[in-house]
Amino acid sequence: MSYRIAICDDSAADRTYIKSLIHIWAKKQAVSFQAKEFPSAESFLFCYETDKAWDILLLDIEMGDMDGVSLAKKLRQDNESLQIVFITGYSDYIAEGYEVAALHYLMKPLKKEKFFAVLDRAVEKLKKNEKVLTFDLSGETVRVPIWQIIYAEVQLNYVTIHAKEKIRIKMTLSDLQRELDDRFYRVGRSVIVNLTQVRRVTRSDIYLAGGIVLPLPRGAYEGLNRAIIQMR
Repeated sequence: MSYRIAICDDSAADRTYIKSLIHIWAKKQAVSFQAKEFPSAESFLFCYETDKAWDILLLDIEMGDMDGVSLAKKLRQDNESLQIVFITGYSDYIAEGYEVAALHYLMKPLKKEKFFAVLDRAVEKLKKNEKVLTFDLSGETVRVPIWQIIYAEVQLNYVTIHAKEKIRIKMTLSDLQRELDDRFYRVGRSVIVNLTQVRRVTRSDIYLAGGIVLPLPRGAYEGLNRAIIQMR
């Protein structure tokens, strides 16, 4: 498989260096890729409007009129599968990286082995995104890519899967959980959440993408936060 990688940085020297590291990583891992450089957030966004088929975005934060965090927030409005990696010389934006479900936050100057490890994780996640669940609903076959699942909840003998569309199917939550991967975490007895969709957690609520708020069962706060940290 060939991966499309965008390098968005206002420093030409940094773009060149990042691209050289990608070449070394790709040769080491025996993968093919297409990389394109963008000198600003605006230039990437202009391209993205007609070509959304990007797999990995290596994104600087401090750039011109539109910063990297603002670009990432705009992209996340309709794209949850893009693997966003912030590469920056500033450490003040880690919370924002969490908000846009960034895969990782790397500091400049880049450490080669750390960068390679993050690219490996990005590829692993992209491969997971290929998995699809198939359901037979009243004679109709419905296919749901698991990365699109935001959360699932059970009521009596039925599970409702909240993705781009809601799907209600007769099954147990445990049966669904066995079909998912380590991006998903069971919160209490009645809900499974996609950890990549979590935007904020308080002692009483889980805030998910799209403005969804779920109540957090008593005693579940520590376990959920630990799962989020381990996933990242």
